[in-house]
Amino acid sequence: MEPDFPLRKIIHVDMDAFYASVEQLDNPDLRGKPIAVGGSSQRGVVSAASYEARKFGVRSAMSSVIAKRNCPELIFVKANFDRYKEISRAIRQIFYDYTDLVEPLSLDEAYLDVTVNKKGNPSATLIAQEIRQRIFDELHLTASAGISINKFIAKVASDYNKPNGQKTVNPEEVIQFLEDLEIRKFYGVGKVTAEKMYKLGIFTGKDLKTKSLEFLDEKFGKSGSYYYHVVRGIHNNEVKPHRIPKSVGAERTFSENLSSEIFMLERLEHIAQELERRLKKSKIAGKTITLKIKYSDFTLQTRSKTLPYFISDKDLIIETAKDLLYQDNLENSVRLLGISLANLNTEKKETKKEDNEVLVQLQFDF
Repeated sequence: MEPDFPLRKIIHVDMDAFYASVEQLDNPDLRGKPIAVGGSSQRGVVSAASYEARKFGVRSAMSSVIAKRNCPELIFVKANFDRYKEISRAIRQIFYDYTDLVEPLSLDEAYLDVTVNKKGNPSATLIAQEIRQRIFDELHLTASAGISINKFIAKVASDYNKPNGQKTVNPEEVIQFLEDLEIRKFYGVGKVTAEKMYKLGIFTGKDLKTKSLEFLDEKFGKSGSYYYHVVRGIHNNEVKPHRIPKSVGAERTFSENLSSEIFMLERLEHIAQELERRLKKSKIAGKTITLKIKYSDFTLQTRSKTLPYFISDKDLIIETAKDLLYQDNLENSVRLLGISLANLNTEKKETKKEDNEVLVQLQFDF
């Protein structure tokens, strides 16, 4: 092993059915029942589902109509994001008792680097247990955790013993763990990519490991290098306490499909106004505007344009979004429109080193 190989002690904490669990916590009548956070209307979408609902196949991002069909006893609850944020802040305060190296991914999950920690505890496994116990004792919610040498493996491991469990992948177990891992469980491999890998004879990490970097680059483009390295236990991304957003956006799903571009422009005005508010609140501007269009048959289309200057003003955003809307004919009636801004003025250009290290076994107290 290279002497500067960044072997760390990383914990990934993931709250269990967070939104739904908070609703059940606040309303005892909902406990033990299948609930979905989201709208129950014909156009509604499930934001989160309790474990009782998941037994019936109810999942986040599922149409409310399909969710109700799968589980006739399903109870819909309106989302209360102010409450979720309040609980999330309390959870993070617990994290900060152990380390300042906390990287939130969302309200309900985060990475913690405890290689050096405030408790002086050499065991990341014991720290994870203690954090989960405190979340339960102080907030009456359950969390799961994954513990390993880098962020990729920790995130994969946190899903292993859900709900209310944890899994540690020790350094000497990493290679075997990754070789045995089903390819669909690799973080960053979605449904479409998994299907493509199956057709290439890649079903497990061991299968993936037989493929050369050149082969993976050819088949998967810039993601090829990522797959090549993570299956070898190489993922050197640090836990970043202050994550810099790569894009900022706003979108709306409509109660009725829109087929008139005039009505769409009216909706885009409101979306651009919300986007401007978010940008100015964060003091962010960007150059690349993307218009997101979801049609009534759920197919998705994006159209982008990069400007030679940074913008955050609503009028400039809507002017470009309008050009993108008229760029090509619409394929169908529209159920959702969104505008996002990328290529932000917060991005830093970094020179990346090639990851040529190979992971080998060593002793490291987890």
